[in-house]
Amino acid sequence: MKIGKDLVAAAATPMVLGILAEGESYGYAILQRVGELSGGELEWSDGMLYPLLHRLERLGHVESSWGASPSGRPRKHYRLSPEGRAAFAEQRRQWSVVSKALQQVWPGRDGADRKNGTDFFGAPALGGA
Repeated sequence: MKIGKDLVAAAATPMVLGILAEGESYGYAILQRVGELSGGELEWSDGMLYPLLHRLERLGHVESSWGASPSGRPRKHYRLSPEGRAAFAEQRRQWSVVSKALQQVWPGRDGADRKNGTDFFGAPALGGA
């Protein structure tokens, strides 16, 4: 499935803040974690992640420092600042509201219309009505 650019962009900031809330990380590991969390459905590029990290750093939500890697090449590590923790909490509140609203307009959690036993496209829902 291809996730639309608008949805990916909307979810990018809370996703990165959430990953950094788990602990300090670096770019490649963040990209890997996004893929892991989405079951491989989200594949972000460097060109998407690094501008976001730089913006979060300018906003004061993320702090960074250079550290060594196992290969010996320095890598930039990112962590949430106290302001970033507050921004993450606010993002979670906002996404909770959006999620609850979507759950109310979608027929069923699995996409099935319980009234007539079909999915969104009119095909029989798994498990019947």
